Amino acid sequence: MTTTAVPHQQTIQQQFDAQAQAYLGSAVHAQGPDLAHARQLAAQHLPAATARVLDVGCGAGHLSFALASQVKQVTAVDPSPGMLDTVRQAAQARGLGNIDTAQAQADRLPFDDGHFCAVATRYSAHHWTALKASLREMHRVLKPGGYLLVIDILGEEDALVDTHLQAMELLRDRSHVRNRALSQWHALLTQTGFDVQAQAQAQWPVRLEFASWVARMRTPALHVDALRALQQGAPDEVRQALAIEPDGSFTAQTGLLWAQKPR
Repeated sequence: MTTTAVPHQQTIQQQFDAQAQAYLGSAVHAQGPDLAHARQLAAQHLPAATARVLDVGCGAGHLSFALASQVKQVTAVDPSPGMLDTVRQAAQARGLGNIDTAQAQADRLPFDDGHFCAVATRYSAHHWTALKASLREMHRVLKPGGYLLVIDILGEEDALVDTHLQAMELLRDRSHVRNRALSQWHALLTQTGFDVQAQAQAQWPVRLEFASWVARMRTPALHVDALRALQQGAPDEVRQALAIEPDGSFTAQTGLLWAQKPR
């Protein structure tokens, strides 16, 4: 099989433009305790009448939809035009008139300094090659005292387990870069000027049903076979840590971090 190499950003667009509707309907993305926790944090910390929130790497818009009822305005940003079309259509269908969209990458946000009360991202950062630069951009567009919300699949602190998880992710999705462990997130947020609010941190198990997980990303059959071979050959400690099931389904951890830009 012959493939043509393309830049990573083009890979992301190729992967997600055609799959926007699949992500809109994905049970993993459309629901979860993290969305309820995000709404609660917004209600507790943001002024509903005036708060402007930026959703970076918005995908099909589920975090934007969850936050829209708690704030004045949500701006959903993504590099994929297909995803943004889906967000606009779904927001209209839900009667959410306070969501607008903009096409942009996380490390080049087209907004003024201190424009937003909160910046959020969900299930997107593991695709970013310039994570530190993106976090600095998110810091820049936040008001002093504003909040950052990060939700993503976590990497594993154990190196053996993490190696297998990252390999599985990359075989399934060629736009994958890296899931960061909680300790790595804490270090990155501190290095980019945020104060991590540890008391608001949370994590939940998320079961990834194998057939829908690979179908959603249109994973080639060759890679599906390699995934199953990797899982079946994994040592016991990896199989136990990821709860790998006979059909290839497994359980990862969704992490939520809440941080603040100093005043």
